[in-house]
Amino acid sequence: MSYPEMRAQAEGMLDVGDGHRVFWQVGGNPDGKPVVVVHGGPGSGCAPGWARHLDPARYRIVFLDQRGCGRSTPSAGDVSVDLSTNTTDHLVADLERLRAHLGVSRWLVFGASWGSTLGLVYAQRHPDRVSEVVLFSVTLGTRRDIDWITRDMGRVFPEEWARFRDGVPAADRDGCLADAYARLLADSDPVVRERAARDWCAWEDTHVGTVPGHRPDPRYADPVFRMVFARLVTHYWRHGCFLTEEEVLRGADRLAGVPGVLVHGRLDISSPLDGPWRLAQAWPGARLVVVETAGHGASSGPGMAEAVTAALDGFAAT
Repeated sequence: MSYPEMRAQAEGMLDVGDGHRVFWQVGGNPDGKPVVVVHGGPGSGCAPGWARHLDPARYRIVFLDQRGCGRSTPSAGDVSVDLSTNTTDHLVADLERLRAHLGVSRWLVFGASWGSTLGLVYAQRHPDRVSEVVLFSVTLGTRRDIDWITRDMGRVFPEEWARFRDGVPAADRDGCLADAYARLLADSDPVVRERAARDWCAWEDTHVGTVPGHRPDPRYADPVFRMVFARLVTHYWRHGCFLTEEEVLRGADRLAGVPGVLVHGRLDISSPLDGPWRLAQAWPGARLVVVETAGHGASSGPGMAEAVTAALDGFAAT
């Protein structure tokens, strides 16, 4: 059910203002149906494996690395880089700039995890520019979701969560942990910053591991990736993803007329199924596909990758 990794036919750096340059790449069929890949994190960057869900004979595939991560510049891993111009509003505007830059009239939005939140916000603000939406491991970016991951998942992994909590000063342990870690990641001492990045990413790799056979994400072994990822995730989470509470759900009616498929694993405990289920109830034209044996991510269990690819194949010819 998977296609080859994408061969880039064009790439570049798009100046999106505020000193940021966003890396983009295009492959697949130049005359195919345009699709933009919205990666997770925030801060994961767009990996070549995303294209394996997309038929290169039928899709014109657009990758981009969101502000501050991947090959985009400046890197959020540099503690001197100001993150104040890295918000959800900025990322939505960047997507629109890239669409216009590439001469795309409308495109399918394909995202996962944080990318599903960002993709939904983009689609709600620019529904006339979106042909369809395919999302998996769906998250809505609410304060409740953030609290669930940073605190309530400690009921599932109590020992690991205790280590995560104890990575911040005692005075900060009953407050917002994303806020506390963000302060450590901005510390003048590189040893403090590196320890915070390790502790944050260790917890990130733990709370998604709810399926037997979960393998650690090898990206967290890279100190550069760790720092970029930790700085951006804590930045977004401490600010509630720069969204008003329940903004994505309240804006679902704006997607009337835009078909969508939401693919979610039953065993995705860190991003519970009630989020995408509520979204599917509020979004006319959305279809929820529940994969009983999967957790969080495309490789989180049997049937997940196949369901995602099938959804994209279903829209490829439309």
